[in-house]
Order: sequence, then structure tokens, then C-alpha cells
Amino acid sequence: MGLRGKLVAHLEVKCGGELFHDHFNTKPHHIPNISDKINHFGVHEGELGSVGTIIEWRFKYEGEERMAKQVVDHIDKEKKRISFKFVGGDFVDLYKEFKTTLDVEENWISWTFEYEKQNEDVPEPITLLGIAIDVMKDIDSHHHNK
Repeated sequence: MGLRGKLVAHLEVKCGGELFHDHFNTKPHHIPNISDKINHFGVHEGELGSVGTIIEWRFKYEGEERMAKQVVDHIDKEKKRISFKFVGGDFVDLYKEFKTTLDVEENWISWTFEYEKQNEDVPEPITLLGIAIDVMKDIDSHHHNK
């Protein structure tokens, strides 16, 4: 089995996709107040909505608090696409490369995880993808129930 992989999840949402793009582009600091899956969000360098901004997420992963530091790699406001690369935190020891991309099309949200594991013993990041899906559901529920 190879060290490179790609996981993709598509989720239909009740709220418009524009809302999700906006949350991850300019308002990710609101997500810990919406989803109990995220304990903390912070900006280390740069400003929200800009490529090159370094951000930090803290969340429960398999019962323990974990941290992921990412750089905003690409923003396409027209296509409603945002990509992040892991640059620090608890997962850089497991993956040589790890890029996540959020795509929005009308009422469909897609997360794509592209990664290269350090070795064969490293698990596929299915648990991380599950957390991302749960966060999307929490955001959708939060806004749909208003």
C-alpha cells in the first residue's frame, strides 16, 4: 500500500454554501462557539481572509486534545475554494505533507484531504475527516435552526 492518499467527503447542507466559505475564509474564530468539536481557534500570523495566514486549531482527537497549525495556501472567492497546508502541531510527525481543501457548490460542501504518510504504520486520516464532517453538520444546524 502507498504512502500517498486522498480522502474526499461530500455533504449536502441546508444552508447555502456561501456561508461555509465565509466561515472558513473570514470567520473561523466563530467556529468554536458553534461546534463543540473545536476547542480553540487562533491566528498566529497574518490576517483572516488572506493567503499565507498561519492559523491554529485545537480539538479533541481520539479522546485527547490535539493541535493543528495550518497556513492558508489558496483562496478562490469566485469558486468558493479554500486550501490549507499543515505546517505544525501534532500531525506533522505523522504526515510528510497534508493539505485540506474546502469546496462549496450551492448546497454541497466537499472536503478533500491529500496527504503523504511518514511510513506505512501511520493511519489514514479518517478520524480527522470525521471531525471536519461533524463541524460542517454543526455549522449547518446552527444556522438552519436560527
